[in-house]
Amino acid sequence: MGNQPLIIMSEDSQRTSGKDAQSMNITAGKAVAESVRTTLGPKGMDKMLVDDAGGVVVTNDGVTILEEMDIEHPAANMIVEVAQTQEDEVGDGTTTAVVISGELLGKAEDLLDQDIHATILAQGYRQAAEKAKEALEDIAIDVDAGDTDILESIAATAMTGKGAENAKDTLSTLVVNAVQAVADEEGVDTDNIQLETVVGGSIDESELVEGVIIDKERVHENMPYAVEDADVALLDTAIEVPETELDTEVNVTDPDQLQQFLDQEEEQLKEYVDTLDEAGADVVIAQKGIDDMAQHYLAQRGILAVRRAKKSTMKALSRATGGRIVSNIDDIESDDLGHAGSVAQKDVAGDERIFVEDVEDAKAVTMILRGGTEHVADEVERAIEDSLGVVATTLEDGQVLPGGGAPEAHLALELRDFADSVGGREQLAVEAFADAIDVVPRTLAENAGLDPIDSLVDLRSQHDSGNHRVGLDAYTGDTVDMVEEGVVEPLRVKTQAVESATEAAVMILRIDDVIAAGDLKGGGTDDDDEAGGPGGPGGAPGGMGGGMGGMGGGMGGMM
Repeated sequence: MGNQPLIIMSEDSQRTSGKDAQSMNITAGKAVAESVRTTLGPKGMDKMLVDDAGGVVVTNDGVTILEEMDIEHPAANMIVEVAQTQEDEVGDGTTTAVVISGELLGKAEDLLDQDIHATILAQGYRQAAEKAKEALEDIAIDVDAGDTDILESIAATAMTGKGAENAKDTLSTLVVNAVQAVADEEGVDTDNIQLETVVGGSIDESELVEGVIIDKERVHENMPYAVEDADVALLDTAIEVPETELDTEVNVTDPDQLQQFLDQEEEQLKEYVDTLDEAGADVVIAQKGIDDMAQHYLAQRGILAVRRAKKSTMKALSRATGGRIVSNIDDIESDDLGHAGSVAQKDVAGDERIFVEDVEDAKAVTMILRGGTEHVADEVERAIEDSLGVVATTLEDGQVLPGGGAPEAHLALELRDFADSVGGREQLAVEAFADAIDVVPRTLAENAGLDPIDSLVDLRSQHDSGNHRVGLDAYTGDTVDMVEEGVVEPLRVKTQAVESATEAAVMILRIDDVIAAGDLKGGGTDDDDEAGGPGGPGGAPGGMGGGMGGMGGGMGGMM
């Protein structure tokens, strides 16, 4: 073979290894965290995100920002996954999780420069995360499911700093009532709380309907607008003459035969309606279509009917009214019907919708959220989703923590003490973790226009004295008892944030080789080719670095 090089990768592939790969991935992770950092806390700022089609989203919800940003870099996407996991698990704390993750990477970079191996860092970070979860559980406050005041405080805390903040007192009451209504022995399924956004009116005109709103109108003009004390039939089949499964040809030789054929269809539809009427149905809601002739017969009998309701709406109606969803009209009986005190078509900001209300022990409810503009209404919806998530989590777990950076200040103190008991170089990683956790109160102070150093010093001195409920009041700049102020959040929001942030940071730190099948989008230029070709040693870091730069530039353009 001589000195001939052995080529094992395609010309288009790129490879970055060792410290270059670690540095590139850490830079990507930090860039993502930095992009949402200014949105943290009650004084956080909003981001305007404009997509390719010109659609605009204005929000400070961490996960929404990251999903809308269209991030390409693989390491950066790992940080986005942290936010998505946090959103799926607890519904709030996405920005906190991402900011902690970015700070863990930043502190790790300093230690890597001091020749501390990534595996030692990973080990230290994991030990610190375990200790952090224990420390958080030690200061958790038990909450009873019937303690409405605390639950409302939790809902209000999740809304603070978002578009819904002005009406948080009204909205937090609605959120708690909604969650308590749908809670059962199995827990709280927030899917049973429908959110309907309405553009028009002010946020504090939002309301909770104990029942279901169907975004449809009655199918026939002669049907009643409203039915009181209604028995409701729920069908996941159509009220139409069924079509044959095979292609069928009917030869008609006489006009009477055609009439007979049509009469037969009409008779079948009439029988369907008679069956529903005999079962006692006052309202019929079908997931599929209703034939025009069937509509006529239903109207004749004074039955209000709705067609093409969503599958999720049908499930909600079944839970709310106690009715069973029936697939075969011939089999329907009075026992299958649900019950509602009122079913009526009402106008909501110019749109006609069917309200199914006054149901006994509503297990499915609907929140009507109002906002002066579409952007405001959408941001209110995002705030309410976060609030629903944290209240549901609190009902399931029954434990909360003070907010305002108090848990993080307590953690930093505990972890610095814990670091002394950790032997070897892992001690440095635990100390770095404690420093990284401080990013939350520091960022809260920065975003509120306060001096972060003074705020941290005040906070630390309070926690040194054993006042672990004390956090930072972003409005006054004082350190106050957060539980007394009503600023509380579920324990699981913090434990999940620490857990997912640590896992993502550790995963990124353990990568020492990045092999890309082709050029990363947004990276690499003609200059890279001259520097040694896309697959050459000179071109690889340049191309990949260009990818990161491209993403950073994209972010810069969006911010």
